[in-house]
Amino acid sequence: MATPTVVLLPVWASGHFMPTLEAGKLLVAALGAGFSLTVLVMGAPTRESALEVAAHVAREANGGVVSFRHLPPVEPPTDCATVEEFTSRYIHLHAPHVKDAVAALPGPAVALVVEFTSTTMLDVARELGVPAYVYFASSAAMLALMMRLPALHEEVPADFAEMDGELVVHDVPGLPPLPASCMPASVMVKSSPSYADTAYHGGRLAEAAGIILNTVAELEPAVVAAVAEGRCMPGRPPPVVYPIGPVIPSAADSSDHECLRWLDAQPRGSVVFLCFGSMGFLGATQVREAAVGLERSGHRFLWVLRTPPPDADGLELLPEGFLDRTRGRGLVWPAWAPQREVLAHPAVGGFVTHCGWNSVLEALRFGVPMAPWPLYAEQHLNAFELVVAMGVAVKMGVDRKRNNLVEAAELERALRCLMDGSGTEGTQARERAAEAKAACLKAVEGGGSSYGSLQAAAAAVGRAWDVRSTGGGGRQ
Repeated sequence: MATPTVVLLPVWASGHFMPTLEAGKLLVAALGAGFSLTVLVMGAPTRESALEVAAHVAREANGGVVSFRHLPPVEPPTDCATVEEFTSRYIHLHAPHVKDAVAALPGPAVALVVEFTSTTMLDVARELGVPAYVYFASSAAMLALMMRLPALHEEVPADFAEMDGELVVHDVPGLPPLPASCMPASVMVKSSPSYADTAYHGGRLAEAAGIILNTVAELEPAVVAAVAEGRCMPGRPPPVVYPIGPVIPSAADSSDHECLRWLDAQPRGSVVFLCFGSMGFLGATQVREAAVGLERSGHRFLWVLRTPPPDADGLELLPEGFLDRTRGRGLVWPAWAPQREVLAHPAVGGFVTHCGWNSVLEALRFGVPMAPWPLYAEQHLNAFELVVAMGVAVKMGVDRKRNNLVEAAELERALRCLMDGSGTEGTQARERAAEAKAACLKAVEGGGSSYGSLQAAAAAVGRAWDVRSTGGGGRQ
């Protein structure tokens, strides 16, 4: 018989493709010899995403560990109102191609692993008789909220966008009372297609054979327990949850990058790092306020300032004379920077982040406290959790009604709190971030919680395969 394979269906976005691929590789490695990994590649809908995916595929294919199969192209929907609606519909159009590709594999599929925006593929897996798992690339808090959302829809009549920012959602199990202003962007308006998509996927997550979650149980203990105990979806069998994080893809060698060379010349723990992810771009007003706040704070900084193509160079948005006045203590970098290596550098003492979950995990893995500046998706929820539940970040006022603006004075205050070494909030953030680093390192070691969850996920996949292939037996 040909080698049995785990089939992975990652989303094309850079913040999803590589972490999902890394999780798939970890799962297959835990299964042991005799199993392989097959990645089904959907055509990316934008040129930029297509180039990124092609580069990732080329790099991994050269290693010979992973097999890639490109699915036939589909016609992208053109009448979508939101990114979330487009993503869900575009993925669903691939369903017949996924079914055909899995059926045509030279070896049997032991499991189909999809992302949380791809729950329609659970039907494909059922038709094929293959166990389906969901890889959840965001936080346990977002998982709990998504699973709770179908019931919240009935319990909360108003749009969250219309509720006063101080009004709270009390009943998201495992979370402190959640201000309406911290809800994910996709669920702020009930009439939005994004809301319907999020509720739909949330309602289907428990149908999977298991949810492989990119978090560390010790970072989100109350929420992980709430999900695993079924408190987010009362009346339904609780899902099997495998927290295996932090899943952080290995990076290409960037040791000679100019940003890292600049950091080499800075004192330990003296630099605040500002970076907003692959899709996080600041507008002109946001850039000006950030520049003024940085300058007034007096702290050293490394600022990755990118603008979406084909816009002008982000440096042109800076206040006149800013680069001259901050020369020597600041570096503004208008292009991609090796974020993981920057966060690992001993000169970095704080991180102003958009709160994408991959960035959060990288910061916690290296013990860097944060000042959250959420911009889109579930980032406002992540920011709330970092400050209120985890205590690894200092609170920073973000005006969601003004395009997520942080005024200069507020950024200055937050940076002083984060970096000055005095004050209860900043001290707590630094201490809790150091504790989170220790928890992340311990979790993935033999005997750690994430190591154990990964082994349990592999054992579940292996047992199911033994039953299907031999008609019984199974592994312990």
